[in-house]
Amino acid sequence: MKKAEGYHVPVMLAPAVDALDIHPGGVYVDLTLGGAGHSREILSRMDESARLYGFDQDEDAEMNIPLDRRFVFVRSNFRYVKNFLRYYGVDGVDGILADLGVSSHHFDDASRGFSFRFDGLLDMRMNKRAGETAADVLNSYSEERLAEIFYLYGELKNSRRLAAEVVKERNLKALVTIEDLLRVVRPIFGAEREKKELAKVFQALRIEVNHEMDALREMLQSTIEVLRPGGRLVVITYHSLEDRMVKNLIKTGNVEGVKDTDFYGRVKAPFRSVNNRVIVPDETELLENPRSRSAKMRIAVKMENYG
Repeated sequence: MKKAEGYHVPVMLAPAVDALDIHPGGVYVDLTLGGAGHSREILSRMDESARLYGFDQDEDAEMNIPLDRRFVFVRSNFRYVKNFLRYYGVDGVDGILADLGVSSHHFDDASRGFSFRFDGLLDMRMNKRAGETAADVLNSYSEERLAEIFYLYGELKNSRRLAAEVVKERNLKALVTIEDLLRVVRPIFGAEREKKELAKVFQALRIEVNHEMDALREMLQSTIEVLRPGGRLVVITYHSLEDRMVKNLIKTGNVEGVKDTDFYGRVKAPFRSVNNRVIVPDETELLENPRSRSAKMRIAVKMENYG
C-alpha cells in the first residue's frame, strides 16, 4: 500500500483550509482524514496549544496519521462526531472540514471493489470490518429496492431495467466479482456513454453499502451542536445528493430544507453562508487532479446568537 504522498491528492487543499479561517490556538476537526493532506495543512497553521481531531472509518487511513501531539485520530464513521468529541471532553470546536469524495487510493486498490477498471470482489465497504458488501446488496435486495437505489443514488434513468437484469442473472449465478456485474450491465449502455453510466452504477452501490446518506445526514445535523458560535463549516461534495443536503442545512438548519420561521417570518437558521455561490476548483487544479472535476465547496459560519 502507498503512503500518504501517493495515497490521495487532496482536493482544493489551500481554498478549503483557508475557508476554515484558522485561529492558531483553536480546536478543529477533519472528518475525512484519508491521506491526511488537509490535516497536515491545518496543523501547519496551528500553534502548540491547538488540537485537531481526524476521523476515518477505514483502517488504511491509519498509515497516514500525522505524528504530531496536537493530532488525535478517531477510527470511526463521522456520523458519530458528536459522541466522540464528548468522549474526549471537547465542548465545542472552531472549525469542521469534510471532503466527501472517495479517496483515489480506494479507486486504485482493486481489492476494495470501488472501480470498474479492475476485476475483484464486489466489496465497496469503507469499513472492512463490518456491514454488507456490494455483492450482498446485489444478491439479496428485491428487484424493486435495487431499482430504487440505482435511481436515487445513481440517478440512472434505466434503473428498472438494470435491476431486472441483475435479478435475472443472479437467479442463474450469484454476482460475486466486478466482472460478474459488468457482464450484466454493460450491454444496457451504449459505448459512447458506458463509462459515465458505469460510474453511476458503482456510485449507487457504494452509497448504499456504506449508508452514506444516513451518515451524512447525522453528521451535518451534529455540526450545529458541535460548532462554537462563529465557527466555520467547510464541506466538499461530489454529487447532487450530497450538495443538496449541505445547501439545505446552511439555508434552513436541516438537510430536508424545511424552513422554521420566527414571528416576523425570518428563517431561524443556525448558519450563514460565507460563499453565495459554490466554489469549484480552478483550471490548474482540474488539470493536475482530475478527481476534482465534480467537486463543489460550500462554506458556512455558525451564527453568534444561535445555541
